[in-house]
Amino acid sequence: MRKDIDIPEVKGVFVAAIYTYNVAFKEDEWNAYVINDNNEPIETVLIVSTGSKNDKKSSTIRHKIDVLPAKSFSKIEMLTDDLININNQFSVSYFHGSKMYHKDFIFKAGTIKESSTQKIPLIGEQGILAE
Repeated sequence: MRKDIDIPEVKGVFVAAIYTYNVAFKEDEWNAYVINDNNEPIETVLIVSTGSKNDKKSSTIRHKIDVLPAKSFSKIEMLTDDLININNQFSVSYFHGSKMYHKDFIFKAGTIKESSTQKIPLIGEQGILAE
């Protein structure tokens, strides 16, 4: 029965860790963002984030975005130092038209670091795209 379910390939949707300066706290920080690089909005975006490595485990956090417009992005959550040292998974599900899409985006432990950043399109800041 599972083989009968058609889950289309995710295109134009990404998760990025962005490294920016927080003026309020006067320090640099990492934040996770979901990016919609498609020419149409996506709807009912559900994001479940979890982190783990060996015996360490983070809380499971759920996020919902009603509509993410075309060529836009939305902040998901801040990534603390404890989180960037473990594997982080962002399970993203959304509707585009009448179809549901799903993809797991992963930042492996130790990959979120300033020396690995590149300019992220649409956001225009330095960051790292999840696998």
